[in-house]
Amino acid sequence: MPKNIRLGVNIDHIATLRQARKGLYPDVIQAAVIAQQAGAHGITMHLREDRRHIQDNDLFAVRKVVKYLNMEMAVVPEIIEIALKVKPDICCFVPEKRRELTTEGGLDVVGNQKNISAAVARLNKKNISSSLFIDPDLDQIKSASLSGAEYIELHTGVYADTKGRAQKHQLKVLEEAVFYAQCLGLKVNAGHGLTYENVPPIAAIQGLIELNIGHNIVARAVYIGMAAAVKSMLKLMQDA
Repeated sequence: MPKNIRLGVNIDHIATLRQARKGLYPDVIQAAVIAQQAGAHGITMHLREDRRHIQDNDLFAVRKVVKYLNMEMAVVPEIIEIALKVKPDICCFVPEKRRELTTEGGLDVVGNQKNISAAVARLNKKNISSSLFIDPDLDQIKSASLSGAEYIELHTGVYADTKGRAQKHQLKVLEEAVFYAQCLGLKVNAGHGLTYENVPPIAAIQGLIELNIGHNIVARAVYIGMAAAVKSMLKLMQDA
């Protein structure tokens, strides 16, 4: 793995757990700080139109305590206005469907060049970098290069959902996509579906700047932190 590759930790599912009871915990601010102290280079938060996890105030609060904030968002005026107020370091435009459990694929930049370019231009005027979450498709990458965005984030979901020879093929597709994007002057991140098991080959791709990973890190934290949490609760009870 290249020593300089960055890790962006997505904390959306900390908020998912909180929103299950509409309560105050777990606190996304605390999660962001812990991730940053553990070495994360950035924090990623997706403000969805349906507000199923991250809330508006979460973004403003986390912006104050992290060094680098990546705000994921749909290409819609309401969310763009919020982004202009939050002033994250970078905004990653993603496709969004109300009924989806998670992002199901990349943006169709080819078919929405005008709207996407206009959204990128609005952010650029405020010195906010833009990224487009797209499939490793050469036509989409070419359109992304014409949008004014500085970055793209390659969708690794197909790679993550395959095994064996098929996964090796998807890895090659991603490698070729990174090379092509760099030739067009784009900076390249990647993410979606990455786990402790499948991330090494992706992280080894030359030219990738950052991987954004969330759900699998949060899931792993449940296991490796459960024993300490139980012991802490038991001690409080016994010492009362």
